[in-house]
Amino acid sequence: MSRSALPPLELRHLRTFAAIAETHSLSKAAARLHLTQPAVSHQVKALEDLYGIPLFERKTMPLRLTPGGQRLLGLAREVEMRVAEAERDLSRIADGRAGQLRIAVECHSCFDWLMPSMDAFRERWPEVEMDLVSGFHADPVGLLGEDRADLVIVSHAIKRTDTVFHPLFRYEVSALLAKEHPLTAKPFLAAKDFAKETLVTYPIPDDRIDVLREFLIPARVEPAKRRTTELTVAILQLVASKRAIAAMPRWAVQPFLDREYVVARPIGKKGLQSALHAATTEAAASAAYMRDFLDIMRRVSFASLSGITAL
Repeated sequence: MSRSALPPLELRHLRTFAAIAETHSLSKAAARLHLTQPAVSHQVKALEDLYGIPLFERKTMPLRLTPGGQRLLGLAREVEMRVAEAERDLSRIADGRAGQLRIAVECHSCFDWLMPSMDAFRERWPEVEMDLVSGFHADPVGLLGEDRADLVIVSHAIKRTDTVFHPLFRYEVSALLAKEHPLTAKPFLAAKDFAKETLVTYPIPDDRIDVLREFLIPARVEPAKRRTTELTVAILQLVASKRAIAAMPRWAVQPFLDREYVVARPIGKKGLQSALHAATTEAAASAAYMRDFLDIMRRVSFASLSGITAL
C-alpha cells in the first residue's frame, strides 16, 4: 500500500504512542486510555505503516523505542503541549474568567497521587484557583449541588440528578495483618475470620467502607471490636503491633508491604475489588480545565500506583 493510501496522522495516534512510551507496555497504555489492547496495537501498526519504520524494538520487556520512535515521541509531546495550551486559551475566552477547582476527597489514602496531580495541573492552569474542601462530610457528592465543591473523589458512584461520575481506576482492597498473625497462614480471609478481630478503619460511615459494605454486611458478620483513626500510618501501626487488622487499597500500602512491615491477604476467595470515581456537575464537566484535570489524575495514578486497572 502506498503512503498516499494510508490514513493520515491523527492526534489520537500521538496520544496513544505517548502513553505506550511512558508506560512501556501496550496493556498499561490501553488501560490508561480506556481502550482495548488490540486497538492500541492497531494504532501502532498504522503509525509504522505510515512512516515505513519500526517505532519499538521488538521482543523487549519493557518496550523500548527505536530512534524513529524517540523522534515521534518528541513530536507527540510537543503537539500535546500545544493542544493543551490552545484548549486553555479557548476555555478562558469562552468562560471570560479564570475559574476555580474546589476538591473534596472521600478517600483518605488518595493524597499520595492527588497532590502531584494538583501540582501538575497548577503548572498548566495557573489562573485556576485550586482548593481542598476540608473536614468530614456525610454526603460529599451533595457538596456539588450546594456549590461547596467542584469535584469530589468517591469510591461509590450512585446515580443522582445533575451529577457525572468520571471513572478513575479499579483496585484491590486487601486485608492487612501483622507478620505474626495466625490468619497469615490462610490464602485469603473469609467473612467469619473478621468476627473475632478488631477492625481499624478511617472514621467514615459504614456504607463508605468497602470491606463492610461489600463483604461483611452482606455476610451478616460484625468484627468483634471497631477502632478508627484518620491517619494511614496510625492504622498500619495498630496492625503491625497486632492490636487490630485492617482492609485498605493495596496501592495505598504497597511501600509498607514491600518492607514487610505488615502482610496482605485477599479478602474473599476472588478478592475484593473497588474503584474510584471523580464526581462533577454536568456543567463543570464541560470546562476544558476540568477535562484536563481528570486526564492528569488518570495519568499520574497509572504512572505511580501499582496494581490498578482501568474501569
